[in-house]
Parts: sequence; C-alpha cells; structure tokens
Amino acid sequence: MFDWMVWTTPVAVFFGAIAVLLAGMTLWEIRSPTTLRKGFLPIATTRGDRLFIGLLAAAYVNLGFVGVAGRLQQWLKLDSEPSVWISFVLSMAVLVLVIRRG
Repeated sequence: MFDWMVWTTPVAVFFGAIAVLLAGMTLWEIRSPTTLRKGFLPIATTRGDRLFIGLLAAAYVNLGFVGVAGRLQQWLKLDSEPSVWISFVLSMAVLVLVIRRG
C-alpha cells in the first residue's frame, strides 16, 4: 500500500512528530480552550491556527532544504549531501517559534 513512499527514518520521525503534536494539541484544547491572541503574525490566532501555520512553515523548510541540498554540497565542497536531520531540526525550531511567539 505504501510502497510508493520512501519511509526513511527521518521521514518516519517527522510524520510521527506531527502525529504526536496533533494529539497533544487536541488534548490541550479539550482541557484548556484557547483564546485569540496577537503575536508576530499579522493576524490574531488561536493555538490551532499557529500549529497549522507552523506545520506549513515546517513543510516548506523541509522542501527548501531538499531543494538546495545538492547545491550546498557543491558550494561547501562536501563529500555527500547534508543530512536531512538538519532540516528536521530547523523545521521543528520554526514550528516551535510560530507556536510560542506567533
């Protein structure tokens, strides 16, 4: 069924982290309903809004990293492409920033 998907460890960890975040945010919302607040994003948002925006941003960071990994290898004269773990850490940092400060 999932033969078309390349389930490497980083991919599985990334999707696992998203599943854990969604479950955790659902429980948090049930226990403590959110209110609108204004952060650095140009709109007032709830926790769920910030999670959605952060997940989109995390996906773009990962896609951007995959897109420039070959160029980074050439520019920095590396033996192999940089690890996708770097993009995972960067995307999770962006996600946390959006959720906490957005």
